[in-house]
Amino acid sequence: MRELTPCVLLFIVTGLAVADASLTGSPDGVRQSVSSPLPPKYVIGPDGSVKLRICFNWSCSRRENLIFTSDDIALLKRRMRTCPDKGLHDRLQRVRIGIWQMESLAQKYQPLLANDLAINDFEAAATGRMDCVDNSSNTTTYLSILRDIGELDGWSVSSPRVRKRFNFTAVHWTAVIIDTETGVSWSVDSWYRPNGHLPMVMPLRSWIAEKKAWEPPFERLNTTPRSVRALCNAQ
Repeated sequence: MRELTPCVLLFIVTGLAVADASLTGSPDGVRQSVSSPLPPKYVIGPDGSVKLRICFNWSCSRRENLIFTSDDIALLKRRMRTCPDKGLHDRLQRVRIGIWQMESLAQKYQPLLANDLAINDFEAAATGRMDCVDNSSNTTTYLSILRDIGELDGWSVSSPRVRKRFNFTAVHWTAVIIDTETGVSWSVDSWYRPNGHLPMVMPLRSWIAEKKAWEPPFERLNTTPRSVRALCNAQ
C-alpha cells in the first residue's frame, strides 16, 4: 500500500469551490473547500436517532445532513459488542467496527460515498470522493457520536491532528482518540481505505513518525478478516 499523493492536494492546488444546488445552508449552493477538518456537528434524538453532518468531494467542499434511525444505531451497537474483551486489542477493534458501521450507514443514505477509494490516486473525477480532511472530519464526528451513545468506553475523543502541515507533498490529517487509562493518543485513520471499511489504528506518535499501520508491529491491529469475530482477541 502506497501513499502516492498528499491527502489534501485538491485544496492546495486549486482552492476549489463546488456549486451544488441541492446543498442547504447557503443561498447559492456554493461551498468553499477548507484546509483543516470541520468540527463535529450532530444531534442525538430522544428516540436514539442521530442527525449529523458529513462532508466529501475533497476538503469538505460538499456537506450534507443525514439521519441515522434508532434501529440503525441499535444494530451498530450490537455489532460493536462482538469484541467484548476489556483488553486494548478488543477495545481498538470496537472502535474500528464502530467507524466501519458509521461509514456504512452514511453510504446507505448517501450512495455517492461508494465512489470513495483508498487514498486519492484514482478518484479525482468521482463525486463522493474523500481526502484526509473529509475523512478526519467525518471520523471525528462518528467517534464523538459513539462516545455520546455510550459505546466508547475507555476512550476520549481529541481534535484531529496533522503531520507536515506545510509540506505540499506530504500533508496529512487523522482523527484521534485518547486511552483514558494510559493517556496514550491513538490515530484513527480512514483515508487509507475506501468508505465503509475498517480504519487503520496506531499510536499517534507512530503515525506522526509516518509508520505504516499495515506493517509490523501494527498489522495485527489492522486486519480485515472475512468474519467480524476474527477481529477479536487476536493478540
